This record gives sequence, structure tokens and C-alpha cells, in this order.
Amino acid sequence: MHTRKPALFALALCVAALPSQLFSADRVKTANGVIETSTPPHSGVRIFKAIPFAQPPVGDLRWREPQPVKNWTGVRKADEFGPHCMQRLGPGADYWFRDKGMSEDCLYLNIWTPAKSGKQRLPVLVYIYGGGFQNGGGSEPRYDGESIARHGIVAVTLNYRLNVFGFFAHPELTKESPHHASGNYGLLDQAAALAWVQRNIAAFGGDPKHVTIAGESAGSISVSALMASPLSRNLIAGAIGESGAMFSSLPPRPLEQAEKDGANFGTAAGAATLAALRAMTADQIQAAAAKTGGMRFSTTLDGYFLPKPLADIYEAGEQAKVPLLAGSNSEEMPARVVLGQAEPTVDNFIAAVKRLYGDHAPEVLKAYTPSTPDEVMEAAMQLASARFIAHSTWKWTELQLKTGGKPVYRYFYTRIRPKFTPPAGEGAAPAPPANMPPMPAPRGASHSAEIQYAMGNLDLDTRYAWEPDDHKVSETLQAYFVNFIKTGDPNGKGLVEWPVYKADAGYQRLRIDVKCQAEPESDRGRYLALDAVAKQ
Repeated sequence: MHTRKPALFALALCVAALPSQLFSADRVKTANGVIETSTPPHSGVRIFKAIPFAQPPVGDLRWREPQPVKNWTGVRKADEFGPHCMQRLGPGADYWFRDKGMSEDCLYLNIWTPAKSGKQRLPVLVYIYGGGFQNGGGSEPRYDGESIARHGIVAVTLNYRLNVFGFFAHPELTKESPHHASGNYGLLDQAAALAWVQRNIAAFGGDPKHVTIAGESAGSISVSALMASPLSRNLIAGAIGESGAMFSSLPPRPLEQAEKDGANFGTAAGAATLAALRAMTADQIQAAAAKTGGMRFSTTLDGYFLPKPLADIYEAGEQAKVPLLAGSNSEEMPARVVLGQAEPTVDNFIAAVKRLYGDHAPEVLKAYTPSTPDEVMEAAMQLASARFIAHSTWKWTELQLKTGGKPVYRYFYTRIRPKFTPPAGEGAAPAPPANMPPMPAPRGASHSAEIQYAMGNLDLDTRYAWEPDDHKVSETLQAYFVNFIKTGDPNGKGLVEWPVYKADAGYQRLRIDVKCQAEPESDRGRYLALDAVAKQ
């Protein structure tokens, strides 16, 4: 295993934090130069946008680990969000960017700070967006940091490379790497942003020793990996995971397989060498990736960012020893993902489980035992949700409970979000085709439904018809998150007690809705059954 750290991380970890200093005319001196925002403070919160945390990953820096920012002279304006990273949006996709467009030059972060001076040491939240490592951006309104910042927290969002730009492996890339690794550039971007925060956040009134990382879906999967990676696990004081962990959800491919996929992509793109691939424009790369059909660029067991599988790292207790708050939603995936178009009968459910699990179907059917059509729909929904992301999130909390040495808090989110209406205009995702069949009414809280609530951003996201109860849920969920970011414990005055997740307390979790309540982990038996099958 190669242990040499890249220059970016070595530099960030060796240089002491900048001395605290007063804000002056909305200017802040970072390690690389002075930035200035002309956006007036709102509710006492300043925002600094598009701060570079690495050099633009273009030209010869395409598919390289993020390189340290070059110093600048004069004052750099920080008034507009930096471009979101290269990506393709499908019909009806739930993404809404506030930046001016898309670019390969996208490694920027945004900071919302309520601090009155650089002498303060406020807790810090770094939020990582989801999107399956294929889509997303730090400018999306649902991740906006102002509402969190109003509670005395410095909030940070960031961009990281996606799809073929962020997760491309190739034999030539591995050969040129000093770490004999390739792929995972998007994860390395995240780690570089955390290193930048360590070096610079004190100048914005934040405490580099009190950084909580959070994310949803691929963002949550990233959090589980950042906790495990030797490049980032010492940069974290707390972690929040919303639906996802890198155990059975988007697990890393072996490097050899990822390299083979990369070589095949180059051949299909008509660029058999790395030099030829780097000579292509970003649009040409993206167009070639769109033509590869089933090839999906995602995480790699590269031996560097991920020296070994996550389960092995957590089993050995080598991950970050920090408090963890994590959970999943009641309908991460709908029942039809398991049943298809079959009627919800017990026989059809059994047949579906047999198709999915073959010889191991009896073990799964012992844990899922519906007897009525409604119970079949419920069981199919829960199985689909577990297979997609809920089981991996549970596995993460189990392993952190076993070896993490700090409190673990589990939640089960059930508030059904109002209907989504894509916005019109630039930055909006295209509407679904007119012939697309209508979606069935939700049975539970869908995947990603909790983000705007947790971040306190219902009013910013006008694509949903929020009701008074939605605002009540948001106020409650955000209060839990704020408390956890500040203290490592989500509990506080006026909130239903959220018990620590542990065996001698019956593996209690918090059900979050208009009315919150602590309850035993009712899915535990099913998760254990799926876990046993996965190990065989």
C-alpha cells in the first residue's frame, strides 16, 4: 500500500491555520489571497461564493488528484456561484442550479458565515451533494447554508467532479500516479476541500477542530468513505449521513476492472491513449460517455483514497472516531422496483424474491412475510428501499456502533414531500415526456425528500407546495441537526428525546414526522437477513 500523501494534503496539514483577523469591508484573507463579497449580509449572514479550493482540473490536470490553488494578487470577487461540474440531466431530474452553467473548471466552494470577526470559533458544517456521483452541484437551493448559519454555524458547500470526469480509471493514469492509483477524483476533490477548510475556515470565524461533514445519497456515501480514508478521517469531528453508505450502495469496483472499463471507453471514444483522451474537449468526453450505454463511472478500490474495502476499515476500527447521525427514508424506492407490473399478491411477491435471490430466497422470505395485497406493497417497498440504500446505511451505523467509540443516532424519516413541479427557465431540468405514465401516489418519504427540511430551505425551493406541517417538520429536523453539529448530540430543549442507538437500549431510533417518536429498529431482523445473504 502506498502511503505518500499528495502535495495538496501535505501542504494543508503542515501549514498552521491563518491567524484570526477582523472582517474588513466584507474581505477575508485566505492562504492564497484576499476574497471579497459585495452581497450584503442577510439576517446577519455573509456569503462568499466560488472560492477555489484546487486548480481547475483541465488540460493535463484532467483526471489528476486536485492540485493546490495558485496564489493571486489583488482582491478576488466572491459574488457569484462557480459553475457546476460536467454532467447530463435526464428528463424530470430533480436538480436546480443557481450558477451560470456547467464547466470542467468547477472546483469551488461556498461559505455562509454568521461570524462578526475571524476571532470567533464557530462550529462548521460541510455539506456534500448527492446525485449518484453523476449529477449535482453546491449551488442548488436545497443545500443553501444561510438558514443553518443563522443558528451560529459556518456552512460550506462544494463542487466535486462527477461521472467520467470524476471517476475515470485507466491503466495509463495508474502508471503515471505516484500512488499507483486512478479513479476517485471526485472523492479526492472532497478531501481536498476538507483540507482547505482546515487551513482557511478560521479566517471566516469557523473552528477547524469542529467540522461536521454531511451529505445525502451519494453525498452520504461520500461521508462514509471520507470517514474511512486515511486522507480525510483526521479532518472530521462529526458526521451526518442521509440515506447511503459505501457498503452495498455504489460499492467501489476493483481497480483492475475500473482500468479495463476505462480502456474500453477510450477505444469506443476513438482515443486509445491517455494523451488523446486529454486532448478531447469536455463536451466531446461527455458526448462519448453518453454513448457507452451501460457503462457507469463510479468509485474504485484504488488502494490510495480507499486502501481497502470500507467494511474492513470499519471492522478494524480505523475510521474516524466521531459521533454519527444517520438514517433513511420510508420509501427510498417504490414497491414496483421489486414487483414490476405484477399484481400485489403473495405469490407474485414470492416469485419476485426468488428472481432476485435465487437459492437464498427462503432466507429473505423468512424476514418478509406479507399476507394481504397492502402488506405485499409495504413489504416490496421496504425490500426495494433496503436493496437500494437503506440496508447499507444501517450497516454503516452498526459498524460505527461496534468500533467507532462515539455515540450513534439513527433516524427513520416518514414525512411525504409535496408534489414536485420542475421550474421553467435556465438551470431547470427538462420536463418529463408527455407520454410518460403518471407516478403512483407515494406510500412514504421518497429518496432525498428530507434535504430541504434538514437544511431549513423550504422557502428557497419553490418547486414544492409546502404546507404548515412541512415547516413544522423542517423546524424540528433542523433543530436536531443544529444541535448535533454543535455538540455531537441532537437533543435539546423542546425536542422529543432522541436515544443513542445501542444494543442495551433496544436499538432505538427516532421516527421523524409531524410528530416524532423514539421506537425500536423495526427493520433490524430484515437487515440482518439481507446482511447474512450478502455475506454468502
